[in-house]
Order: sequence, then structure tokens, then C-alpha cells
Amino acid sequence: MANTELKEYNQQTSTTKSRLAWLWSEYSVIIAFLIIFIAASIMSPRFLDINNQLNILMQVSIIGIVALGMTVVMISGGIDLSVGSVLVLVGVMTVLALNASGSILVAILTALLVGSFAGLLNGLMVAKGRIASFIATLGMMAAARSIALYIAEGGSVSGEVSGFTAIANSDLWLIDYPIIIFLIMTALVYLLMHKTRFGRYVYALGSNEKAALLSAIRVDRVKLGVYSLAGLLVSVAAIIETSRLNSISSSSSGVQYELDAIAAVIIGGTRMTGGKGKIIGTLFGVLILGILNNMMNLMNVSPHLQGFVKGLIIIVAVVFQKRE
Repeated sequence: MANTELKEYNQQTSTTKSRLAWLWSEYSVIIAFLIIFIAASIMSPRFLDINNQLNILMQVSIIGIVALGMTVVMISGGIDLSVGSVLVLVGVMTVLALNASGSILVAILTALLVGSFAGLLNGLMVAKGRIASFIATLGMMAAARSIALYIAEGGSVSGEVSGFTAIANSDLWLIDYPIIIFLIMTALVYLLMHKTRFGRYVYALGSNEKAALLSAIRVDRVKLGVYSLAGLLVSVAAIIETSRLNSISSSSSGVQYELDAIAAVIIGGTRMTGGKGKIIGTLFGVLILGILNNMMNLMNVSPHLQGFVKGLIIIVAVVFQKRE
């Protein structure tokens, strides 16, 4: 009788542990977000102010859009180090098109074309050139920044059409347009990755590329689509970045955006090796970074230490991934 009770107790304990492990595996980023949110609320009474909350969302909107594209790339088993430089190049070309045509629509179309083309070039180098994504996008990072610096003569370029600033500086019921755009992009990418054949192919590619090839998946086309999508999302972020001040700096804009995007994606649970990751996880990863940055600002922590915190978070997140 005692042995039976002990066996039942062990089974219940094992079941409880497995459920907790599953809960942590699936929702760890949400749990971490709630813990950090509560801790921030306790540490600073100003944190819960509605204006501060909207400011956090506004601050993470640009990186959040970039991180969505980075998530798709990393799920496929690659990485994109060129996002910051491509954003600057897109911004410079957008302003030039805006000033030359006087049309906001032409400027937006130019941005989308330039960003998508840069992403397509990354995809061609990875898919057709068989170059490692790290090396291919590292080359694009240097090239795009160099071209932007050359065109802008190392300085900033400013728009001459005042209406362009309305994209990033208008709001709907107190919610700024960049926040709305970020949430819409999140929903669209979520649907693409979880409800379409393309999304299933991306996961298959990241899990096992050889198996994907044997399953008659057009791996090259999927890679081209992945990097082109990442470039397109960078274009959307560039439009917002440029519209905010109606200008873009070829030397300082977009610096370390790749670090922020990668940090958000890894915190969100996407594996560096590919094949596993969630768009919702990236959303919460971006919010966690936003809250941490906001808390360091509220507590007057030196901005020079913020990069250290992000680097530490990346290392911790990767360690937890290896333990799963």
C-alpha cells in the first residue's frame, strides 16, 4: 500500500514538474516581462504614468519593426547584421526622393524599393552565392553605410516637405502612429509565419536545410523571401525614423540597431541555430528591452552602461536556451 502511494506521489510530482517546465518553455518571456514590469513599478512611481508607458512603446517601435524581420531571418537559420546601415541608406534615399519629387508617396515607395532591394542582395549572396549570412550581411553593413555617407557627404540630409513629418508625429486617440504601425506589422508577420505555407517553410529551413531540400521545398526562394522581407521591414522603420525629425544622419543613425534587434529576438526565445521562435516572443522581448532602458534612464544610470546590460541579457538568454 505504501509503495503504491509513493508511486502515485512520484508520478504527480513528475507531472507537476513537466507542466512547469512546459509553462516556462512556452511562456518564459511573458513571465520575465511580468516580473520586470512589476519590479519597475515598485522601483519608480513614475514608471506607471500613462505618458511614460506610451513613451516606452514609442521608443521601441522602430527597433521592434526591425526585430520582426530579424526574427524571420534567425528562424531560417541566418542572421542579418546590415539592418542599421540599410536603414540609414534607405533614410537618405527617401529624403532625396522626397525633395526631388515633392511627393510623400514617391518617397515611401522609394524607401520600400531600396530596402527590399538591399534585402534581396543579401538573399542572393546567401542563397545563390553560398556565402554565410554572417559574412554576407557584414559586407552589406559596411557597403550600405559607406554609400549613405558618400551621398550625404558624411552629414545629415533634411526633408523639404513638411507633411512628411506627420507619419511619425501624429497620433490616434493618444496612441502615436509609429506604435500603431509596429502593432500592425507584428500582426501581419505573425500571420505570415504561423498561418501560411511560407512560414512553415521558414521553420523547416531553420530546423534542417537538407531535410527541407529533400521535401521539395525551394530553399533558395525561401531564403530570398526571408531576406527581402527583412529589408522591407527595415524600410518601414526607416520611414518612421526619417519622418520623426524630417532628417537622417548618415553617420549616427542606425548605430547598433543590429545589436538591439538581435537582443530582442533572442530574449523572445528565438534560437540562434534557427528552427524555433515566435513573433509574439519578439514583441515581448522588445518590450523588455524598452522597460529596462526606461528604468535605467529614470534611475539616472549612465547611458554608457546600457550596452553592457544588453550584452549581459543576450548571454543569459542564450545560456537559458542551451539548458532547455
